[in-house]
Amino acid sequence: MRLFSTFLLYLHGLLLALVALGSADSDVDFMTVRAKFLKDYSGKGGEPGKKYFKESDFHYHYDGRFADEPLSEEDTIPHLAALIQTYLSTMADLGAETWIMHGTLLAWWWNQKIFPWDNDLDVQVTEPTIHFLAEYYNMTVHHFELPGVDGGRNYLLEINPQYVVRTTEDAANVIDARWIDTSSGLFIDITAVRKDDELRKEGHPGALICKDGHRFDESDIFPLRNSYFEGFPVKVPYKYTDLLVEEYGSKSLTTADFQGHHFNEETKIWEQTKGKRGLSRQRRSITLPKRTTPLPYRLT
Repeated sequence: MRLFSTFLLYLHGLLLALVALGSADSDVDFMTVRAKFLKDYSGKGGEPGKKYFKESDFHYHYDGRFADEPLSEEDTIPHLAALIQTYLSTMADLGAETWIMHGTLLAWWWNQKIFPWDNDLDVQVTEPTIHFLAEYYNMTVHHFELPGVDGGRNYLLEINPQYVVRTTEDAANVIDARWIDTSSGLFIDITAVRKDDELRKEGHPGALICKDGHRFDESDIFPLRNSYFEGFPVKVPYKYTDLLVEEYGSKSLTTADFQGHHFNEETKIWEQTKGKRGLSRQRRSITLPKRTTPLPYRLT
């Protein structure tokens, strides 16, 4: 009976994920936002068949359905900055609770900007938020006007149908959703933080867990703190220092030389050290993206 109930829950979630009841652009199908490439460069050959999100075969931080090669060094940071700005803007407009985590949180800790050598971004959401996004905004396309970008860019919110599987045993599908820049293939990994039912039964009422195995207490994350990242309002976990030390070690907060860069305490900028790549990476625009696509449904 329990197995049958689990199957029904999975089937219900799958239907929600595949058929959005509402949409930022409800008449848009996948092929209208797919890039012009005839070949799909997602790494399907070397990844588990049951894995939903498949990274490209040319770089694991790109979606191969939308690109056939990485961006140039000089274009990477501007694209990433716009990627996180548009995501944060969308979640704020929806009233959806989200916060930055992992390496993105570490970058914020240093100077509230993306690391100049980075290629990926990580955020988390609550379980009610991922259910809401799956029900109303799966496979929706969001258009933004961006400074210096003719015609703006489209961003795809895609929910993994396996998000309804709450256990850590589904190792191939630890990413619950992605916010994807359809012009470049860059994406934000979105993971849901869920109640840890096992630990709560053992007497830990605030236990939380992600499908990737990260465990937290509610007091580690909530109440969320307000800050800024790439010039846009952002939420960060309450005990951000403790979380960073636990994940990366105390030296991650003091080591000023990393990945061919040195952190200048006066300017608060990671500067390229002599003989290393990365100097050509352009900085982000100070003008924020502007949404042009309406959002018919809000969480709060």
